[in-house]
Amino acid sequence: MDLEYFRQLPFRENRIFDLDTPALMVIDLTNDFLAAWEPDRRARLIAATNDLVRHFRRTGRPIVWVRQDFREDLSDAFLEMRDRNVRLNIIGTAGAQLDARLETSDSDITIVKKRYSPFFATHLDAVLAKLDIRSLVIAGINTHACVRMAAIDAYQRDMRVMLAAEATDSYDEDHKLVSLRYMDGKIAQVLDNQAIMAEIA
Repeated sequence: MDLEYFRQLPFRENRIFDLDTPALMVIDLTNDFLAAWEPDRRARLIAATNDLVRHFRRTGRPIVWVRQDFREDLSDAFLEMRDRNVRLNIIGTAGAQLDARLETSDSDITIVKKRYSPFFATHLDAVLAKLDIRSLVIAGINTHACVRMAAIDAYQRDMRVMLAAEATDSYDEDHKLVSLRYMDGKIAQVLDNQAIMAEIA
């Protein structure tokens, strides 16, 4: 990931917003989604995510884990899965669970989604309203799909968004970079972990 691109953007010297009552949202780091990833790349993504998790815990900020699961017959799955009989994240299987190396806690929030966006047909809006969360730091996969949809839907709710460049990734490198460049400075700010943790002290 070429973080230098984002560090050199002009508005880095004049930040465009402050995060107000932020939460960390981690999207779709399930065993099935990560199974095909090269082990070192998967380990780097998990490690970068855990760095943010530990920082949010130290600062007393909420952590939201988002994952997908689907019925065995795919009746609640999205169209591509049904059309192609893609059997991932089936309820009750190990593949639908988060990677065991992620530092989850029983005190964290879990959202189970059936589509790309964690806001669609879930209770996420109610959870964030109850906690008075008005901004999100988003990590997870895939940058060009579920991460992007989460960022856009948060933005459409007038929430401030930061995208964790080291803790977001995609199987499609080209689409990942296009998505980050499109969102950065408009829908969100793309920052590395060090910069995010400096903001949320």
